[in-house]
Amino acid sequence: MNLEELKKIRKKNIIDHKKKKKEYYLKRKFKTQAQEKGKSFIDYSSELADENFKEKIKQIAKEQKKYVDSRKDKIISKLKEYREKKQEYYKENKERRLVYDKAYQEERKEELKEYRRKYYEKNKKSILEKQRLLRKRRQENG
Repeated sequence: MNLEELKKIRKKNIIDHKKKKKEYYLKRKFKTQAQEKGKSFIDYSSELADENFKEKIKQIAKEQKKYVDSRKDKIISKLKEYREKKQEYYKENKERRLVYDKAYQEERKEELKEYRRKYYEKNKKSILEKQRLLRKRRQENG
C-alpha cells in the first residue's frame, strides 16, 4: 500500500466514525427529550430493521385504527356541535350579513362590472358555445 491509499482509508474511517458519533448523540438527545416530555422513545432504526418489517407496519396500522375508532364517537359529536353552532351563528346574524353584503356590493359595483366584462371577453367563445348547446337541447326536448 502506498501513502495515498492509506490517507484515503484513514479519511474514510474518520468520516464513518464521525457519522456514528453523531447518530449516537442524536439518539441520546431524542431519548432525553422524550423522557422530559413523559413520552416513550422509540428507536425506529432498530425497531423496523427486522425481517418482520411488514408485520410491524401492519401492527402499527391496526393500533392507529383502533385509536381512531375509539375516538370516533367524540369526533362525530364535535362535528355535529360545530355545525349546530355555525347554523345558529348564521341565523342570528342573517340581517347583519345581508346589510354588509349589500353595502359591499354597492361599494364595489364598478369593480365588479369591470371584472365581469373582462371575464366575459376572455371566455366569450366557451360561454357562447355552452349557450348554443343549451338552446339546442331545449329545442330537442321541448
